[in-house]
Amino acid sequence: MARSRVRQVIAGLDVGTTKICCVIADWSPVGNLDIVGVGTSPSRGLRKGVVVNIDSTVESIKHAVAEAEEMAGVEIGSVIAGVAGGHIRGINSRGVVAVSGKHREVSQADIDRALDAARAVNLPQDREIIHVLPQTFLVDDQDGVKEPLGMSGVRLEVEVHLVTGATTSVRNVVRSVNRAGLQVQDLVLEPLASAEAVISTEEKELGILLIDLGGGTTDVALFRDGAVWHTGSLPLGGDHISNDIAVGLRTPTADAEELKKRHGCALTALVREDEVVDVPSVGGRKARQLSRQILSEIIQPRVEEIFTLVARDLVRAGLNDVAAGSWPSRCSTCRCVAGCPPGSPGSPTWCRAPFTRPRWDWPSTGRAVTAAESE
Repeated sequence: MARSRVRQVIAGLDVGTTKICCVIADWSPVGNLDIVGVGTSPSRGLRKGVVVNIDSTVESIKHAVAEAEEMAGVEIGSVIAGVAGGHIRGINSRGVVAVSGKHREVSQADIDRALDAARAVNLPQDREIIHVLPQTFLVDDQDGVKEPLGMSGVRLEVEVHLVTGATTSVRNVVRSVNRAGLQVQDLVLEPLASAEAVISTEEKELGILLIDLGGGTTDVALFRDGAVWHTGSLPLGGDHISNDIAVGLRTPTADAEELKKRHGCALTALVREDEVVDVPSVGGRKARQLSRQILSEIIQPRVEEIFTLVARDLVRAGLNDVAAGSWPSRCSTCRCVAGCPPGSPGSPTWCRAPFTRPRWDWPSTGRAVTAAESE
């Protein structure tokens, strides 16, 4: 009698501003991950990616996890949780150590010491390091080394990107997951997780800018030479566009969200003059018909503002050539991942203004993300 295979599952939890998502994957016999369960729940306890109500967040996590467990037919005890929000900061650092051992051969202990030296930066007491991401190594005068293990040298130097976050914000996410009956196996910066899903190794080598448009925040990750060189987060997202529509058209926020998804366009020039949309009124009054161009004129300035702020964030990080779109040899594309599309038509065109050669991954549904080349 053949022995049944013991299922090895891994779970990821995305604690977002507008919704909380849980995905359960099963390790296949050949070493691949097969998605076996997905669950989502509206997020009630977060604002701009930061937990503001633990009890509401715990209930949303429980609902999303229960839905994923029911679909997968398994129970999970731990998750890999995503963190994001305006409290995230990224800095580049460098560490230098002498190669130990009489043969002057770089060992794993030397690499670990170099990474520890790189993370020894002055941080405020209310901040902690989430990731230490190696960019490149230098062995004596040899630069551009990706894997120094076993090389001969006297001095080992490493350049890293440090991702830091507010200690209280990170702990509140962990505490919410724990109160939902789960252990946090690890923490991962959400734009880095998005990059693993939608960016290939070749694109990371050539250079690519990922923009993750969420409900309350817009997260950014810049890759070049296969490594992360910049991360950032802006306190603007799809919710702000929905609020603009609700105020501008005097319609309930829920209806404004639906108008954005169904009829939104981020570039007014793409909307025909004869197109009209039904706009629900407040207080139970009769719905009105308005030109779709009016809706686009509300969305366009906010989308333009988001991309302009992303470009300014790159300038503050010293990446002026990327923000100016003059980095074709080092940054080949700009890819946007949108979980809550703020008027998907026209947004790639707006991205052309501050960046060069955009490429977008825009969801056709609320869960799936499809790739589309914009040229």
